[in-house]
Amino acid sequence: MIGPKLPYRYDHYTWPEIRNLIKKQPVVVLPVGSTEDHGHHLPLDVDTFVVSSICDAAAQQIPDEVLLLPEVAYGFEDHHMDFPGTITIRDDHLLNFIVDITKSVAHHGFRKILIVNGHGSNAPILELAARRTVIETDAHCGALNAGAGVDVDEIVESDVLSHADEVETSVYRYLNDAAVQMDKAAHEVKVPVSRYYWRGTVRGKGSAPLRMMDQWSRISETGVIGDATLGTVEKGERFFNAAATELAALIREFRALPIEPRVDHH
Repeated sequence: MIGPKLPYRYDHYTWPEIRNLIKKQPVVVLPVGSTEDHGHHLPLDVDTFVVSSICDAAAQQIPDEVLLLPEVAYGFEDHHMDFPGTITIRDDHLLNFIVDITKSVAHHGFRKILIVNGHGSNAPILELAARRTVIETDAHCGALNAGAGVDVDEIVESDVLSHADEVETSVYRYLNDAAVQMDKAAHEVKVPVSRYYWRGTVRGKGSAPLRMMDQWSRISETGVIGDATLGTVEKGERFFNAAATELAALIREFRALPIEPRVDHH
C-alpha cells in the first residue's frame, strides 16, 4: 500500500480489523479484468484498469458499505491469442480461481459478494462462479459487467460498439489520456451487422440474439471493433461517472436484499 489506509479496501486492513468488520456486513466487491490487445492505440491493461477504477470510484461514494478486493488482472482470452501480448487463463482455471476467492470471503463470514467484470468473454464464467458461490456457501453472490445501467446511446456517436471502441477509448482517455496514442486509433467494423448476429452492441438495438465468439483475428485486423477515433475525454468522463454512480446504487440495494432461509421440500 502507498499512501493512507482506505476504509473501503479489503487488503488495507489487518486480520483482527477484518474480523471486526464482518458484523457490519459490507458488500465485498471483486473486480475482474484482462490483459489483452486493444488496438494499436490502447495499452493491454484497458479492461483491468477501467473496471478497477469504476469499482474504486463507486466505493468512494459509499465507503462504509463496501470492501474492495484487489483486482484480478487476467481473464479468458483464448480467442485473442493471435495478438501478441495477450495472456489467457483457461476457462476452468478462471472459474475455480474466482470461486476460491469468493468461498474464502464467505468462509470468513461475509454474506454479500459482487463480481464486477471488465472483459466481455469473462461474463459467462463469472456468472457461473457467482452461481456456484451461492450453491456452495451461505452467501449471496452476483456478477455484472462494469457500466451496467449506463445509457450508452446518450453518450456515443458511433453505431457499433464492441472492443477498443469509442467507449473504451474515451474512458481510458479520461483516466489517463497520456497513455493513449490517438494518432493510431482506428475505425474498423469488419463483421457486417445482421438481424441475428453482430459483434458487440448496436445503437438502439443492444446485443444480438446469437451469442458466438469467433477467433479475434478473423473479425478484426487492428484489434478494434467500432470507431476508436471518436473517443474523447468528455465522453469518457460522462460514462465513467455514470458507471460508478450506477454501481454504487446497485451495491446498496444488493446489500439490503434479504437472504431468505432455504426450505427442503422433500
